[in-house]
Amino acid sequence: MSTAQQIRGAIEPALVPLGLVVEDVSVSPAGKRRLVRVLVDSDLGVLEPSDTTSPVAPLSLDTVADATRAVSDALDESDVMGPAAYVLEVSSPGVGRALVTREHFRRQVGRLVEVRHADGTETGRLVEVGADALVLEVPATKKTAARTVSLDLSAIERGIVQVEFTRAGVTPDSTDAEPDGDLSGPEEED
Repeated sequence: MSTAQQIRGAIEPALVPLGLVVEDVSVSPAGKRRLVRVLVDSDLGVLEPSDTTSPVAPLSLDTVADATRAVSDALDESDVMGPAAYVLEVSSPGVGRALVTREHFRRQVGRLVEVRHADGTETGRLVEVGADALVLEVPATKKTAARTVSLDLSAIERGIVQVEFTRAGVTPDSTDAEPDGDLSGPEEED
């Protein structure tokens, strides 16, 4: 069993109470130490199996900090790393991560994604991820009308979340913007 697999076995139980799962573990040399990178994400087991459309909130910095403490404590309690020094890095998968599994796509419901599949590429709002297929709402372009596309998960090569600076249906918080939309904040009075 590799060191990464041993680490995974030692830390997974510590993340369950936080509602998290281990996405990936890697161990690489970093000078005289080793660098242990752990990717964590939301556990989809809390969703009803029939729920294919509810958005899953991204992990907060506080949740990642809690995960870091839990992973660190679990590694300290186990003998997986031995006496050698190591650096621990715990994070959530970034927006640039390739979406390749059903779970990756399921966590992105409500987001704009680009999906590469056997017949080409589609970019649209991910509205549903079922057991065998996902559904995208593809917006209209100059050449095509808006449409809903269903793709078999088995035909998908990969997907990627598209960065949106203004998400559809999301309005700026009243504390962030002035009524006229100015984000510079209130003017100071003399």
